[in-house]
Amino acid sequence: MRTLIANLGSTSFKYKLFDIQPDAKGEVVLATGGVERIGDAGNAGEWFVEQGGQKATGTALFADHAAAIDLHLRELVQRGALASLDQLDAIGFKAVHGGPISGAVVVDDEVIATMQRFADVAPAHNPPYIAAMKAFATRLPGVPQVAAFETAFHQTIPPARQTYAIPYEWTRDLGIRRYGFHGASHGYVAWRMKQLAPQARRIINCHLGGSSSLCAIRDGKSVATSMGLSAQSGLPQSGRVGDFEIFALLKLKSAGLDSDEVLRKLGKESGLLGISGVSGDLRDIKAAARQGNARAQLAIDVFVESIRHYVGAYLAVLNGADAITFTGGIGQNNADIRAAVIEGLGFAGVKLDERRNQMVKPNTEVAIHHAAESRVAVWVLPTNEELIVARQVVAALQGATTKSRA
Repeated sequence: MRTLIANLGSTSFKYKLFDIQPDAKGEVVLATGGVERIGDAGNAGEWFVEQGGQKATGTALFADHAAAIDLHLRELVQRGALASLDQLDAIGFKAVHGGPISGAVVVDDEVIATMQRFADVAPAHNPPYIAAMKAFATRLPGVPQVAAFETAFHQTIPPARQTYAIPYEWTRDLGIRRYGFHGASHGYVAWRMKQLAPQARRIINCHLGGSSSLCAIRDGKSVATSMGLSAQSGLPQSGRVGDFEIFALLKLKSAGLDSDEVLRKLGKESGLLGISGVSGDLRDIKAAARQGNARAQLAIDVFVESIRHYVGAYLAVLNGADAITFTGGIGQNNADIRAAVIEGLGFAGVKLDERRNQMVKPNTEVAIHHAAESRVAVWVLPTNEELIVARQVVAALQGATTKSRA
């Protein structure tokens, strides 16, 4: 089944084109592609398509996601990844927030309407996904679309860890509770660790990147996660606040800031960017810290302490751990962050092998614990969210997955 898996941001469109079989014996990536700077009238966006070992690149102005989709559909045919668009069997989305709708579900008017209702708590994610779903429906009306929501993996979290201490009718009537995100990434790590270390039943997975979250996994299922109602919560993100004292809003209001300005700053100018004043990109922040920038170093320290806070909490949730895993761009590529997170966890049986930790190469699966001394395995794993979504799409279209309501 030729399935295009779309991953969208407010100004980006990325995808992988799979030929995937229901029995999971054939999972082939036919092409990958993407573009940045969508909607930036002043700057051309750089796009690429990689197929059969060949990479084509270019620049163009993209007024919206529909324009980016049009270019890439043409390129997939011109490059030979598809003989024609008629060969495309399905389109899958690594969708973010469906509120009460979870799992992998065929996109219909109800799904889009529900995503729209929850766009206020997923403003950077739901609107571009809705726009893309409508654009694909216009261009490929006969091709089924499936939304695989990031919240799905976290449906196994017990109610006591889903429920906020608020008037219960807000939870019951408005759906205000902890949902959790990055489900495809956490789910992939849970699946992969069953192959690499089947004895590891209790896993703390650290998905660290521009958007970060931790997940406590027991027997392959999520039992706790750091994000809540929205992807704004949990760890400090690149430009998003993370955990934040709600009554601080009163101080901001008394200082003369209106609610729209406050929400914009908390959603786009906070997190690592807000603390450092340098950038939301950890690479830039680390460079500034090396040059003596105290705020940049503080941003790194706050980020590490937040990760350690959740690691400690999940050691309690799981009654210890059999493995701690690192994935995502930061998790895979920053030995110093991994070391700082693990430091002082000897009481929990964790012993990092510094040499192995420093020698991790990009896109490799490697154990970095001290084999002779550590009771807890420590792994670095590249995630593969698109593969998980592709499998969910195939299952949904076969009728193996139906709408579930939380």
